[in-house]
Amino acid sequence: MSESISFIVYVTDAPASARFYGDLLEKEPSFVTPGYISFDLGPGADLALWSGQLDGQDPAVSRTGEVCVCVPGGPEEIDRRYATWTAKGVRVVSEPRDAVFGRTFVVADPDGNLIRVAPVD
Repeated sequence: MSESISFIVYVTDAPASARFYGDLLEKEPSFVTPGYISFDLGPGADLALWSGQLDGQDPAVSRTGEVCVCVPGGPEEIDRRYATWTAKGVRVVSEPRDAVFGRTFVVADPDGNLIRVAPVD
Protein backbone atom coordinates (compact mmCIF):
# COMPACT_ATOMS: atom_id res chain seq x y z
CA MET A 1 0.00 0.00 0.00
CA SER A 2 1.36 3.42 -0.91
CA GLU A 3 1.35 6.37 1.47
CA SER A 4 -1.34 8.99 1.30
CA ILE A 5 -1.69 12.51 2.66
CA SER A 6 -4.63 14.21 4.34
CA PHE A 7 -4.80 17.96 4.61
CA ILE A 8 -6.77 18.67 7.80
CA VAL A 9 -8.65 21.93 8.21
CA TYR A 10 -10.00 22.61 11.72
CA VAL A 11 -13.58 23.84 11.64
CA THR A 12 -16.32 24.59 14.15
CA ASP A 13 -19.10 22.65 12.41
CA ALA A 14 -17.91 19.84 10.12
CA PRO A 15 -21.25 19.27 8.32
CA ALA A 16 -21.73 23.00 7.63
CA SER A 17 -18.12 23.33 6.46
CA ALA A 18 -18.54 20.25 4.25
CA ARG A 19 -21.51 21.92 2.55
CA PHE A 20 -19.38 25.07 2.05
CA TYR A 21 -16.35 23.20 0.62
CA GLY A 22 -18.51 20.78 -1.38
CA ASP A 23 -20.26 23.72 -3.03
CA LEU A 24 -17.01 25.52 -3.86
CA LEU A 25 -15.17 22.40 -5.06
CA GLU A 26 -18.26 20.91 -6.71
CA LYS A 27 -17.54 17.59 -4.96
CA GLU A 28 -19.36 15.26 -2.60
CA PRO A 29 -17.59 14.04 0.55
CA SER A 30 -15.92 10.63 0.32
CA PHE A 31 -16.04 9.94 4.08
CA VAL A 32 -18.55 11.32 6.57
CA THR A 33 -18.81 11.19 10.37
CA PRO A 34 -20.41 13.85 12.59
CA GLY A 35 -17.08 15.57 13.33
CA TYR A 36 -14.77 14.49 10.51
CA ILE A 37 -15.60 14.73 6.82
CA SER A 38 -13.19 14.28 3.93
CA PHE A 39 -13.10 14.88 0.20
CA ASP A 40 -11.09 12.70 -2.17
CA LEU A 41 -8.70 14.94 -4.10
CA GLY A 42 -7.24 12.20 -6.27
CA PRO A 43 -4.89 9.27 -5.77
CA GLY A 44 -3.39 9.41 -2.29
CA ALA A 45 -4.70 12.83 -1.22
CA ASP A 46 -7.74 14.15 0.57
CA LEU A 47 -9.02 17.29 2.27
CA ALA A 48 -10.42 16.62 5.75
CA LEU A 49 -12.63 18.91 7.81
CA TRP A 50 -12.35 18.16 11.52
CA SER A 51 -14.37 19.76 14.28
CA GLY A 52 -12.31 18.06 17.03
CA GLN A 53 -9.83 20.17 18.96
CA LEU A 54 -6.30 19.26 19.98
CA ASP A 55 -5.27 19.94 23.58
CA GLY A 56 -4.24 23.56 23.92
CA GLN A 57 -5.44 24.61 20.48
CA ASP A 58 -7.19 27.97 20.62
CA PRO A 59 -9.75 28.60 17.85
CA ALA A 60 -9.31 32.37 18.39
CA VAL A 61 -5.70 32.18 17.14
CA SER A 62 -5.52 33.19 13.50
CA ARG A 63 -4.48 30.55 11.00
CA THR A 64 -1.16 30.77 9.20
CA GLY A 65 -1.72 28.18 6.46
CA GLU A 66 -4.05 27.98 3.54
CA VAL A 67 -5.66 25.45 1.24
CA CYS A 68 -4.67 26.12 -2.37
CA VAL A 69 -7.00 25.09 -5.17
CA CYS A 70 -4.89 24.89 -8.34
CA VAL A 71 -6.95 25.22 -11.50
CA PRO A 72 -5.94 24.65 -15.11
CA GLY A 73 -6.33 27.47 -17.58
CA GLY A 74 -5.07 31.00 -17.83
CA PRO A 75 -5.88 34.15 -15.88
CA GLU A 76 -9.40 34.17 -17.30
CA GLU A 77 -10.12 30.86 -15.53
CA ILE A 78 -8.96 32.33 -12.20
CA ASP A 79 -11.22 35.35 -12.77
CA ARG A 80 -14.14 33.06 -13.73
CA ARG A 81 -13.69 31.05 -10.51
CA TYR A 82 -13.56 34.30 -8.51
CA ALA A 83 -16.84 35.48 -10.08
CA THR A 84 -18.49 32.10 -9.40
CA TRP A 85 -17.35 31.96 -5.78
CA THR A 86 -18.18 35.58 -4.95
CA ALA A 87 -21.66 35.04 -6.41
CA LYS A 88 -22.01 32.30 -3.75
CA GLY A 89 -21.23 34.88 -1.07
CA VAL A 90 -17.75 33.80 0.05
CA ARG A 91 -15.76 36.26 2.14
CA VAL A 92 -12.99 37.72 -0.03
CA VAL A 93 -9.61 38.20 1.63
CA SER A 94 -7.63 39.19 -1.48
CA GLU A 95 -9.15 40.05 -4.85
CA PRO A 96 -7.61 38.63 -8.05
CA ARG A 97 -4.13 39.91 -8.74
CA ASP A 98 -1.09 38.84 -10.69
CA ALA A 99 1.65 37.23 -8.56
CA VAL A 100 5.01 35.75 -9.56
CA PHE A 101 3.33 32.34 -10.04
CA GLY A 102 0.29 33.68 -11.93
CA ARG A 103 -3.16 35.10 -11.26
CA THR A 104 -4.50 34.38 -7.77
CA PHE A 105 -7.06 35.34 -5.14
CA VAL A 106 -7.84 34.32 -1.55
CA VAL A 107 -11.16 33.75 0.22
CA ALA A 108 -11.99 32.50 3.72
CA ASP A 109 -14.22 29.68 4.89
CA PRO A 110 -16.77 30.29 7.68
CA ASP A 111 -14.06 29.61 10.33
CA GLY A 112 -11.55 32.01 8.76
CA ASN A 113 -9.37 29.33 7.13
CA LEU A 114 -7.81 30.70 3.96
CA ILE A 115 -8.48 29.24 0.52
CA ARG A 116 -6.23 30.42 -2.33
CA VAL A 117 -7.02 29.84 -5.99
CA ALA A 118 -3.99 29.77 -8.26
CA PRO A 119 -3.00 28.27 -11.62
CA VAL A 120 -1.71 24.72 -11.88
CA ASP A 121 2.12 24.79 -11.86
